[in-house]
Amino acid sequence: MGWMRCMHVCSDKKTLKLTVLTTTLRRVLLMDLKTSNSPVIADPLPKLALPSAVMTYTTPTSFPSTGLYLNTPKKKPLPGKIEEVRAAGWLDLMLASSPPRKRQTKDFANDVQADELDLLYRNWVVNHPSALTSFEDIVNLARGKRLALFLDYDGTLSPIVDNPENAVMSDEMRSAVKHVASLFPTAIISGRSRDKVFDFVKLTELYYAGSHGMDIMGPVRKSDSSGQHVECIRSTDSEGKEVNLFQPASEFLPMISEVYKKLSESIKDIDGARMEDNKFCVSVHYRNVAPHDYGEVHQRVTAVLKNYPCLRLTHGRKVLEVRPVIDWNKGKAVEFLLESLGLCGKEDVLPIYVGDDKTDEDAFKVLKANSIGFGILVSSVPKDTDAFYSVRDPAEVMEFLKKLASWKEEST
Repeated sequence: MGWMRCMHVCSDKKTLKLTVLTTTLRRVLLMDLKTSNSPVIADPLPKLALPSAVMTYTTPTSFPSTGLYLNTPKKKPLPGKIEEVRAAGWLDLMLASSPPRKRQTKDFANDVQADELDLLYRNWVVNHPSALTSFEDIVNLARGKRLALFLDYDGTLSPIVDNPENAVMSDEMRSAVKHVASLFPTAIISGRSRDKVFDFVKLTELYYAGSHGMDIMGPVRKSDSSGQHVECIRSTDSEGKEVNLFQPASEFLPMISEVYKKLSESIKDIDGARMEDNKFCVSVHYRNVAPHDYGEVHQRVTAVLKNYPCLRLTHGRKVLEVRPVIDWNKGKAVEFLLESLGLCGKEDVLPIYVGDDKTDEDAFKVLKANSIGFGILVSSVPKDTDAFYSVRDPAEVMEFLKKLASWKEEST
C-alpha cells in the first residue's frame, strides 16, 4: 500500500509538485519502503563509452561575434502584461529556490509529515541510488578504468551558509579531497571566481575552474596532437608549475565590472541582499532577504541588465547570476579538462561529477548524453536531475571520497 500512500501525498501536497509515474510504481514495488534502507536498482547501470573527440572551441577575437557567443537577438520591449507574467515566473523560481536543509525541514513540517517526506525521498532514490549504498556497483564500473573526478564547491565540499564568505570546508574534507587528488586527476568547477575557490580549498594538487567554467587553470599537454584548437594563455601556478589558462569570456571583463558596480548601488538598500564579484560573472545573493522583497531584487537587477543585451540572468540556490551570453558552461568545462588531461576519446576513462546546484546539471547532461561517465547529485530532497546517483549532503560526499580512495589503494 506504500505506493498508494505516495500517490495520495503527491496529489494533496502541491508544495512538492511531484507526480508518481507508472514506471516509478513498478520500481517502488521492488522494495519495502518501510523496512529497507537499501534501494533496489530496477534500471540497468549506465553503459559507458567515450566519444572520439571533444568539441573544439575558439576564443572569439572580436566583440560581439560568433563562435562561443550565443546567437540571441537583441531583446525587444514586451507588452506590459507579458512582462508582468515573466516577472511573476522569476518570483516563483526565487521562492522555490532550495533553502538550507534545516530550514527546508521546518518549512515542510506543516504540510508533510516526516515519514511522508522520507517516503517520497526513498521513492526518488530508486531512480537515483545512493552512491554509498551502491558503491559496489560504482566499483564494478570503475574497475580497469582511469577515473577523473570533478567536484562543485558550495553545497558539495562545504555546507550552504547564509554568508557566502563563510562557506569554509572542514579540515577533514580538505584531507579527503587531497587524498583522492593524489590518486585521480581531480578538478573543482565552481560558480565562484577561481582565485576565491583556491583560497577556500588551498590545495595545489587540483585543477580549478571558476565562474562556471569560464576561468580554467588546467594542465599543459605534452603533445599538441590532440586536435584541441583553443587559445590558452601559458602561465604558472602558485608553485611555479606551468599551466594553461583558458578564459573564453575575457572580453566581457570591463562590462561585468561596470555591471557589478551598478548592481551594488541599485540593491544596497535592500536588507539582506549581498553582491559577489566572481570575475566572469556577478552574483546577487538573496538568501537573507525577506521573501516579500524578492520581487524588488529581481526588478532592480533586470532594470540594470536592460542596457546590457550581451549579458544574461540565470538562477541558482538563492542567488541570481549575471553571466556573459556565450555558449559555455560547466559541462563544456568538463569536456575541456578531459581533453587537456589527455583523457578524451579513451574507452578506459570514467569521469565522475559531484554537484548540488542547477548549474551542475550541464555537466551531468554531458556525461549522460555521451555515456562517458555519471553524475552524483548532492540533495536531501527529490529533484529533477540528469545525475545517475545521489548523496544527501557534504558529509556523504566526504564519505564517498574516502571510500573511493580506499578502494583505489586496495586494488593497486
